[in-house]
Amino acid sequence: MGPVRGSKKRKKVEKKPEENASASGSSEKEGSVDWWDELSKRMNGLQSSSKGLDKFKSVLKISQRTFNYICSLVKEDMMAKPGNFTFSNGKPVSFEDQVAVALRRLSSGESLVNVGDAFGLHHSTVSQLTWRFVESMEERGLHHLQWPSTEAEMAEIKSKFEKIQGLPNCCGVIDATHVMMCLPSSDPASKVWLDHEKNHSMVLQAIVDPEMRFRDIVTGWPGKLEDWLVFQSSNFYKLCNKGERLNGKKIELPEETEIREYIIGDLGYPLLPFMVVPYEGKELPEIRAEFNRRHSATRLVAHRALARLKEMWKIIQGVMWRPDKHKLPRIILVCCLLHNIIIDLEDDVQDEMSLSHDHDAGYHQRICGSFDVKGVYMRDKLSLYLSEKLPP
Repeated sequence: MGPVRGSKKRKKVEKKPEENASASGSSEKEGSVDWWDELSKRMNGLQSSSKGLDKFKSVLKISQRTFNYICSLVKEDMMAKPGNFTFSNGKPVSFEDQVAVALRRLSSGESLVNVGDAFGLHHSTVSQLTWRFVESMEERGLHHLQWPSTEAEMAEIKSKFEKIQGLPNCCGVIDATHVMMCLPSSDPASKVWLDHEKNHSMVLQAIVDPEMRFRDIVTGWPGKLEDWLVFQSSNFYKLCNKGERLNGKKIELPEETEIREYIIGDLGYPLLPFMVVPYEGKELPEIRAEFNRRHSATRLVAHRALARLKEMWKIIQGVMWRPDKHKLPRIILVCCLLHNIIIDLEDDVQDEMSLSHDHDAGYHQRICGSFDVKGVYMRDKLSLYLSEKLPP
């Protein structure tokens, strides 16, 4: 399977989150939780001091309102597939049980055996249920990962970015992280996945908005591929070059200077008319040093988004044991969709998580160094504009 891109079109028009959420129960107190009472009694090794819905959140890492909404997305597909799953005591596995098992597998990062033991299921059943959920969610939840479609939506994103550190007309922050894998060294094909830090890994590249929502992703490439090469392989890059992305309203700065729409990234990316990276070097003039400080502070939103993604969906946080390289990009995509759903539904679970920004421990910055003269001109104009906004 080729790299997964978060910008691909969905086959069906989906309902808005608010509509589906209310249809499936907009309050945690609404709807039956009998299935959860039964399931929690069967759990082994997942005991918690919390009870009821608090225990629900501690085990599945989301509120029941968010759970109900996720169920509303995948129910039609998952119920249509044949399969009679049972617990070790012979009782049937309900639809809600199936979704709960899949979410536990994705959020805990525990092995199939450990998740199965906890719920009283065979590890092969956990694998089947998780994959059924992934197949359905990647199709039914894709509308939660989209580039802004209206001028008003983009204007709000630009405004929020500018409030961070003053960067005008900024539309996103790009960053990349590695999902590590444990592969057999005896297999010659494993060398393809060996990256610069001597780990077997797959790369995830994401463009993030000010609320840490993923707006575009690319995954599936080996981790040894340089960030700029991953970016240049993306549909986003191709659309930008055609003038079909980041082609919205320009803003006028003093002295009749126009600034087009752009995204920002670190030195692992090229300086382009639509991609602004920091100045390279240590002993920089104050104007450039100040620009770099503001640029770096704004990029934190992407660091935090990727760190939260891995913290929330731990299946991609540690080292995955011999994963199927064709299925892994789809699992990564679904984790990104779930990350966005939590933001879109304003699930308070996100408020309970720490704001870490270390998502790629052990990996060192690699420098691209490539630049376009139009990108150089725009960055200089931005740095000059920001220097004039400095306090006296």
